[in-house]
Amino acid sequence: MKILEVKDLCKTYIVNKRQNNVLKNVNFSIEEGEMVAVMGPSGSGKSTLLYTVSGMDAITSGEAAFCGKNIAQMGQKELADLRLNDMGFIFQQMYMLKNLTVQDNIILPAVQSGSQESRKEILERGQELMRKLGIIEIADNDINEVSGGQLQRACICRSMINNPKMIFADEPTGALNRASSGEVMEELAKLNAEGTTIMMVTHDVKVAARCTRVMYIVDGNIKGEYTLGRCESNSQIRERERALNNWLMEMGW
Repeated sequence: MKILEVKDLCKTYIVNKRQNNVLKNVNFSIEEGEMVAVMGPSGSGKSTLLYTVSGMDAITSGEAAFCGKNIAQMGQKELADLRLNDMGFIFQQMYMLKNLTVQDNIILPAVQSGSQESRKEILERGQELMRKLGIIEIADNDINEVSGGQLQRACICRSMINNPKMIFADEPTGALNRASSGEVMEELAKLNAEGTTIMMVTHDVKVAARCTRVMYIVDGNIKGEYTLGRCESNSQIRERERALNNWLMEMGW
């Protein structure tokens, strides 16, 4: 089943009365359960693509159907509800509210969603996610009291608190060292193996090699796609990295 289907997507910005066509007639789809990486040179439109298909940025023309609903035709309130309840977001810059503890940052989207759950039920779900990602011991810490890797795992917990249909991640390991990056990707791979669909922008071949498919974008167009399939064990990763590196070189990486 297609969870995201994009047709003839265009995104244009007007800067100093000049038209900048960032995305040009982009077409692709993502199946439920996939983990898709978007790669390409700086300025190619990777992040713009992620923000546009998730409804964070307006579509200039074309369609982006999320679970069959064209987000280009939604109003701001409907889009905000969709992002809050059906989508999860992880960013390179780990946006957390400094006046809240790690735990309160994680459960905030569930509190905002207006669900009928009690605070106790929301807390229990948040704590279960924190246990799953190995950060329950920092639940009551301020966000400036934890490491970058712990904070990004907290961001993953927050993205999952409303049981989203899909996670959108923009360079989720970009601000982390190699060890923390590996830990975060292990957690995202586990979530994907459990059925969560993920679309992520990355410049890191090691990160992309864990994905089921890679899309390569240049000058606002998808130049090619490479299917890796599901990574069944860590022993496959180096071979997948080599194969992906070879393909990226063919693409002009």
